[in-house]
Amino acid sequence: MNKKDMPELFRELFKIDNFDNNIVGVGRGHKFVRGHNTKEESLIVLVKKKYRNSDLRRDTVVPKTLNGMLTDIIEVGDIRLLSQRMEFHRPAQPGMSIGHYKISAGTFGAVVKDRSTGELLILSNNHVLANITDGSDGRAALGDPILQPGIYDGGKKENCIIGHLHRFVPLYREIVAPRCKIAKTFEVLLNKCIHSFRPQYQVRVFRESGKLNLVDCAVATPVNPEVINPEILEFGYVAGIKEAMLGMDVKKSGRSSGVTYSQILATDVTFKVGMTNQEYGLFTDQILAGPMSMPGDSGSLILTSDNYAVGLLFAGSEQATLFNRINHVLDKLNIDIITF
Repeated sequence: MNKKDMPELFRELFKIDNFDNNIVGVGRGHKFVRGHNTKEESLIVLVKKKYRNSDLRRDTVVPKTLNGMLTDIIEVGDIRLLSQRMEFHRPAQPGMSIGHYKISAGTFGAVVKDRSTGELLILSNNHVLANITDGSDGRAALGDPILQPGIYDGGKKENCIIGHLHRFVPLYREIVAPRCKIAKTFEVLLNKCIHSFRPQYQVRVFRESGKLNLVDCAVATPVNPEVINPEILEFGYVAGIKEAMLGMDVKKSGRSSGVTYSQILATDVTFKVGMTNQEYGLFTDQILAGPMSMPGDSGSLILTSDNYAVGLLFAGSEQATLFNRINHVLDKLNIDIITF
């Protein structure tokens, strides 16, 4: 089989796919069985979502062999061009690029309502809308401009301000440089001594904060209600909220990787996440899902397959995604998600 055969094979597979156009591609690779690479050359069938054969009609199941080759199925999500998410849009939708004027870019998570005033607000992470602030470090202040798209995607303060920082939950570092004058003086004197015989060395004094983070979240006030649309890009309206449960299928619409799907792997997670090069935050009561995010997806709302919100994405890697419980986010910010 050569490269010229692939378009024809794709058309052949597309004909048997009658399950919401689930087959999106085909290629060559190795057959994997229960995560083990058998090294056998196979025809790789790319699907938006992997289903059990029992959930499919018999005539839509991918054959075990095709054109004399073994087949293997890989879930890749809904692959689309990402430019729409990174451009200037009014009204802007959740799933698009947004960010505090000092950060690169994150994701507009949802349109929410202040429980006290009924005011419509923009939801995302603290580190997206408030520059990882603990409220006393000067990294952000209430009223700061929020850009759509974010700076990394071309947003400028002159013409891209969509709102202003309204409220945030402080983010605490596990290891932070002390503000104590005595500690700072000690650090300066110690470095002067060390530099006399090791000029390339520098000592810094740190302390443990001892504070746990439950959420990474903030809200912004739009310049006017007409500049935002509560329909999540490619998903539509949020149906409500649900408790995150082990094994639950989840999805998100994010600035960087678009629409992706995964499954909840663990709950009640406590872990350490890097905030800056030398600073970490300790988070507790978090939810772990499989890989479904990239840098810039922070702030995405995590939804069930039927559009119920279960969390707010804030951290991840190539192997895993972590998100706050949605009830914690709503209660800490005193907001409710707009649903229809």
